[in-house]
Amino acid sequence: MPTLEQCIAVDWRAGKDRIYFFFKDTDTYARFNIGDQEVPAGYPAPVRGSWGTFDNHVKNLRFGFATTGLTLDKPMDTSDLDILWLFYYDGDTPMVCAYNQDTDSVLQTSTVRSSKWRLLLPYFDRIVAGTWWQVNRSSLFRFIMNDGNSLYLDWDEVPRAPRRDYADDKYDDNLFNPVDTPIQTIRLEPITESTWPGLALYKDRIITAAQNDRTFADNTFYVFLTRNQYLIYNIPQNRLVSGPHAVDNQSWPGLLRN
Repeated sequence: MPTLEQCIAVDWRAGKDRIYFFFKDTDTYARFNIGDQEVPAGYPAPVRGSWGTFDNHVKNLRFGFATTGLTLDKPMDTSDLDILWLFYYDGDTPMVCAYNQDTDSVLQTSTVRSSKWRLLLPYFDRIVAGTWWQVNRSSLFRFIMNDGNSLYLDWDEVPRAPRRDYADDKYDDNLFNPVDTPIQTIRLEPITESTWPGLALYKDRIITAAQNDRTFADNTFYVFLTRNQYLIYNIPQNRLVSGPHAVDNQSWPGLLRN
């Protein structure tokens, strides 16, 4: 039976909610349809030919998560834009791919250093999971690391007037003005009963995680562990709900299909 040891889970917000699982050791992926509560027939499927220009980078994927209405490092007027942020290595260089979930295509790739995620750079090789933490306001992100710590990234999203009107996605990198970006702060936190209630006991076993944004008041964070187990974590309540549970054909039908 396949294991989740080399798996990266990411959430999908455009259209019907899903969770995608990338199996890096076999260069395949699976799509879990949340509404149907199953992986449909035909998965796992080859990565090649399915993820556009990101195909070749899946084997070096570190973590990823989705956002709605969060733009690139330039003024954009698409408030409902669904982007899957995929963080990976290109050689020794930390990179981020903005994958447009609405068009199912790569929107932009850049180095982490030159992106709006630059504050993650010192911690990049230790991050195993991240998620958009939609509690009280939409500018919070949290990341789990493999050393028993976590990150709390806060964006003070003060509206700023763009310097020019962008009619499409073609632009000159040299015209980017850093003052147009949100002010960011980042905080390193140990995973404890205060910061992640219920998660501390499993902090050394976390492989990956993905969010199910069911409602604003009841988002679920699925945290996957070694030995094919997972936890159910409530984001608004910031607490472990249950687990560990076995990842099997009853809990995640079709996910571990050969």
